[in-house]
Amino acid sequence: MTASFHEMWEELRPVGRDSSSGGYRRYAWTGADADCRAWFQAQAHARGLHYELDRNGNQWAWLGATSYQDVAPGDAVVTGSHLDSVPDGGAFDGPLGVVSSFAALDELRGRGAEFAKPLAIVNFGDEEGARFGLACVGSRLAAGALTTEAAHRLRDGDGITLPQAMERAGYDPEALGPDPERLARIGAFVELHVEQGRALDLTGDPVGIASAIWPHGRWRFDFRGEANHAGTTRLEDRRDPMLTYAATVLAAREQARLAGALATFGKISVQPNGVNAIPSLVSGWLDSRAADQDTLDTVIDGIERAAAERAARDGIDLTVVRESFTPVVEFQHALRDELAAILGKAADRPVPVLGTGAGHDAGILSGTIPTAMLFVRNPTGVSHSPAETAAEDDCIAGVTALADVLEGLACR
Repeated sequence: MTASFHEMWEELRPVGRDSSSGGYRRYAWTGADADCRAWFQAQAHARGLHYELDRNGNQWAWLGATSYQDVAPGDAVVTGSHLDSVPDGGAFDGPLGVVSSFAALDELRGRGAEFAKPLAIVNFGDEEGARFGLACVGSRLAAGALTTEAAHRLRDGDGITLPQAMERAGYDPEALGPDPERLARIGAFVELHVEQGRALDLTGDPVGIASAIWPHGRWRFDFRGEANHAGTTRLEDRRDPMLTYAATVLAAREQARLAGALATFGKISVQPNGVNAIPSLVSGWLDSRAADQDTLDTVIDGIERAAAERAARDGIDLTVVRESFTPVVEFQHALRDELAAILGKAADRPVPVLGTGAGHDAGILSGTIPTAMLFVRNPTGVSHSPAETAAEDDCIAGVTALADVLEGLACR
């Protein structure tokens, strides 16, 4: 099993890695994404699994069934994650869950486990939303949380729509849409993921169980001013939206600090984007998360109020658009407790249960099917960065834990 994980990890590691940053640029429907998809299909075929592509471009590898249509409602046990990345992201976010799923299957076969239920490994497409600005596109479409019409309107930074990108990659965008019949076959979905924080490192545990995902969303702030010459326009005559944007960034940090929440302006677009030109438009994208809905609402209200007040002082027109939102996700307690019982048998103490501020496909699917998550220790807590890491011993512990869980859920 160790060799299985190590070999797959080393084979996948160079795909989509940028030599200058050391980070990954595995964006949806690009060449790097195609290479990841080919890797997934090859792993499925190497294990004699039945490979299937769903209507939204998500990849499935079935054991005990040739497709979801062979599975009775609520019978399948599914595991997996995603292979795409944020811009210059780390190696573990997403791929660890997919590689561990194949390795866990290898481990179970090595144990001589007898499967009583169909098992599937899945790679959900465009989880990070790096190209089209919306996270978890593949799972949102499948669950009906993203309409076909809204998906067709998604565009990347070059103006290429999602259907155009899919078509160029050789996929049929006309098939996009909800997939309730497929999801109805799933009785449990378990996603393994590297922890995006240091809770496990602080407790000294290699593996933990997720309790909930914080409510979170993305908002676009458009600050419209007046373009002018940077070298000839008096400071007092300017309508500079960059100043309003900068003040809003500071206000976001303060509102999050006061509420014990998180708020980040991590993306910005400037027009006309000239060194010697005062901007006419600054668009900033806010990501905010909190432990509960009331706290998140308080933070967003405070940021919007501060932005509006500063915009009025600066003579700037402000528009705020909520581009995506995911409410709090409480993973199903029965499945979560079952995972804790399975893993607790092999441990000398209870497996830690922890919440997270990061969104996942499991969170999107939780409103439709029973879902759960396992976390693998991240010693630095760094994620969405080339510095993201996990020790191989901890990764192997994650594979073993996932194998134990799948054995408990799907085997005799």
